[in-house]
Amino acid sequence: MKVVNLSKEAHILDKLYVYEKVGKLNGHMLSVVNVENRTLDFHVHEASDELFYVIEGGFDLETEEGLTHVNAGEFVIVPKGVKHRPVVKALSRFLMIELEGTLNKENSGDLYEE
Repeated sequence: MKVVNLSKEAHILDKLYVYEKVGKLNGHMLSVVNVENRTLDFHVHEASDELFYVIEGGFDLETEEGLTHVNAGEFVIVPKGVKHRPVVKALSRFLMIELEGTLNKENSGDLYEE
């Protein structure tokens, strides 16, 4: 077993948009990422829900229903099949949980690594 401090893991990252894998749970990948001034293209995950937990900062999650703001200490779950995109203005640190293989360069940005 390993104890993980999410804030510490996010602060260790010295680059933006790099997903640091911090754990696996029943086929799901847990990753921390630091994001600033970035809006991804709309996309859909057909096979699994996706969870965004905000460690620091905040962001807007845009769907066809509008914007949902998520602050530090809060999380939002995007159900599978829902078209969405994160809109991040100020530096924010996240934990993301999704089915392993869900994230890729097309829906997460060019710096994503397997």
